[in-house]
Amino acid sequence: MAAVKLLTASDIARLVKEVGLPRFVDGLIERMEETFRRWKELKVVPRVSFSYPWGVMEAMPASDSRLYAVKIVNGHPGNPARNLLTVAALGILADAETGYPLMVADATLPTAFRTGAACAVATKHLARRDSRVLGIIGTGAQSEFLCYAVSRVVPIEEVVFYDIDPLAMKKFEENARSLGLRARAAGSGREVAERADVLITATAARGRRKVVERGWLKPGAHVNAVGGDAPGKTELDPQILLEAKVVVELLEQALVEGEVQNVGRGAVYAELWEIVSGLKPGRVSESELTVFDSVGVAVEDWAALTYLYELASERGAGLDVDLLPSPPHPKNLFALLR
Repeated sequence: MAAVKLLTASDIARLVKEVGLPRFVDGLIERMEETFRRWKELKVVPRVSFSYPWGVMEAMPASDSRLYAVKIVNGHPGNPARNLLTVAALGILADAETGYPLMVADATLPTAFRTGAACAVATKHLARRDSRVLGIIGTGAQSEFLCYAVSRVVPIEEVVFYDIDPLAMKKFEENARSLGLRARAAGSGREVAERADVLITATAARGRRKVVERGWLKPGAHVNAVGGDAPGKTELDPQILLEAKVVVELLEQALVEGEVQNVGRGAVYAELWEIVSGLKPGRVSESELTVFDSVGVAVEDWAALTYLYELASERGAGLDVDLLPSPPHPKNLFALLR
């Protein structure tokens, strides 16, 4: 029986350093775009979510004819007060022909990377090509991943950022500069929005909020709305959605969890795969307002986990373990107890 590859977060971090961050991120963005082009070949379903007063637990499966992936992930905004991550995840990749697992991996780092890669793909197709200022509201655990990925597809010269937590702003500034990004702190979310050619919203607070109001946005701005990802949890002034070209990942899921839950399906222009595949045009004028309403879909995790498995296998990363039973006869499982 083939061993299962076990990849810890430390294994993934070492693998990224070995490959090199620019090459790793560029490769994932390319894989993500290719995956969206293959959308019709994949098994795509909305995630299964269980909500609690303190957060949410989710299972996210996706597959092609060869590889099946599932991610178990949470969203607990109160976790940092316990010195725990807001989002933590575990991913499993399996052989669809036999059902046997190929890899069990931390999916917390891959979730941050794949969210950035998805935003990068959307930005590539929807933002103005001369975008120079990237703004981000919400500098939590995924913020550096988001900004770095977007900076790989548009010529960003400055990152303007804001968070209600001064410590989160300080760590973001240090990390952004270590990535070679010129970072400048803002005094409010409005200041960020008014300066940004490309804006990312990545806040964690629950509730239907107006983190960004329509009047704050520049003509021709592109918004990657990432933080609104659950029923009743949104970030944008609904008027933005009514005036913008709005692109979602999976309409069925976005209508329940995304920004468009506040305005309905009539506000949605396309799913991202339609733009990437050329079935519908992305940006068509310098002045139009565009929004990528991202809630995160399992296909993105499938792309990240398959990409990670290939790299780890090529470079011998992680630990290969005999995780499953191997009885003397496949119908004699009880023999293992005798």
